[in-house]
Amino acid sequence: MGKKILVITGSPRKKGNSFAMTDAFVKAAEAKGHIVKRFDAAFMNVGGCRACDTCFKTGKACSFDDDFNTIAPEIEAADAIVFTSPLYWYTFSAQIKAIMDKFYAFMKVDKEIIGEKHGFAGKDIGGKVYGLISCCEENDVSVMDGICFSYKRTVAMLKGKSVGEVLIPNVWDVNDIHKTDGIEQAKALAEKF
Repeated sequence: MGKKILVITGSPRKKGNSFAMTDAFVKAAEAKGHIVKRFDAAFMNVGGCRACDTCFKTGKACSFDDDFNTIAPEIEAADAIVFTSPLYWYTFSAQIKAIMDKFYAFMKVDKEIIGEKHGFAGKDIGGKVYGLISCCEENDVSVMDGICFSYKRTVAMLKGKSVGEVLIPNVWDVNDIHKTDGIEQAKALAEKF
């Protein structure tokens, strides 16, 4: 039986390399019978988290009403979540980061990690599986260590499990992704769900 997969993109370039990999992933996942819902963060109105600790207290995921409240029910309903983003300053793009910061609404505090004084407990979305698709201009995959660290810590904090990462270096211009195996790797990631 197919899974409900939520894809959240972070690229502001609709014809860019990370979008091409995202499109390939979505098509491959749908061909496997999965139901895919996609949100392109760069074209949404999502402000940063204000650390007010009032998540879900107004009946919405975020008390400051923006497009995150459209995404939040899909986060809850999804079996799997895939983040796709070009590498910006060695981590996620700002567009997707605003959404990721608001995942705080779903964080269950692990006192060993956060500390005893913190008492916030959001809605539990533990048990989901995650994937990462990213590319960068530099010709050294190690420059992607920052985005990988952020992704892995996010998955751990949300009590999820990563099924894989697609990390493609050396793509600068539009369509450079087709000079790599990035499209094939994105399709292969769909097989892991």
